Amino acid sequence: MKKTFPSSQLIINEDGSIFHLHIKPEHVAAKVILVGDPGRVALVASHFETTECNISSREFNTITGTYKGKRITVVSTGIGCDNIDIVVNELDALANIDFQTRTEHENFRQLEMVRLGTCGGLQPFTPVGTFVCSQKSMGFDGLLNFYAGRDEACDLEFEEAFIKHMGWTGSMCQPHPYVVDASAELIDRIGKDDMVRGVTIACGGFYGPQGRQLRVPLRDPEQNHKIVEFKHNNMQITNFEMESSALAGLAKLMGHKAMTVCMVIANRLKEEANTGYKNTIDVLIKTVLDRI
Repeated sequence: MKKTFPSSQLIINEDGSIFHLHIKPEHVAAKVILVGDPGRVALVASHFETTECNISSREFNTITGTYKGKRITVVSTGIGCDNIDIVVNELDALANIDFQTRTEHENFRQLEMVRLGTCGGLQPFTPVGTFVCSQKSMGFDGLLNFYAGRDEACDLEFEEAFIKHMGWTGSMCQPHPYVVDASAELIDRIGKDDMVRGVTIACGGFYGPQGRQLRVPLRDPEQNHKIVEFKHNNMQITNFEMESSALAGLAKLMGHKAMTVCMVIANRLKEEANTGYKNTIDVLIKTVLDRI
């Protein structure tokens, strides 16, 4: 018997669109680009040859169109893994649930989701301007811990090695960090041989969780130093951002392909930042559009 999704689980608006994104199943292409900034949706879509829809709801802006014959949807997620939980679950529902019968489709529709954003570099080889592909993503947010199959989707050995290295006990960085691999096929196709491949930490905040200190002292002032020094199986932590782990984890649990690629706009090791990055991120946008 097919599973039925009640209205309290799958909220469909009166116009037939899904609750937060306010888009309908026919609006979603198989190739999806996710950006954090709602204003960046228009920048990505400015390269489209045709446009089917342009829908805004809260921080979620969606445009679907074509680029060099490829049908692509670009969606803004806002900031944080909590918003990724909303966006990825709703995109999956739009692709794989019949909104008329509230039952799962007979045939699974796989999406390719590429997050395109900005990040903070953590190594000497990730200076400002570097493009980093998140081969692995580590979530400090704990989101994936609420889903069945979390352990099977994660690199448990990497997680334990990292926690031991950091010396975290008790309430330090609770809940438990999780580590997920991105789609290897997407990493090869998008990253090719001209992007740095590394391990990205998705933090639950921009300040304390990323080792920034303003008026409130940090619980572990040595956190970033220890993160930079960590190595496991010849892999290092390359950058901080705030969404990649939830995207990689949820996509893996749902059967979709996903990856994150970011441009470094600050290097925490060198204490340098580029606040004028919006003038240069279009290079990354065009690169992803060509390769997705």
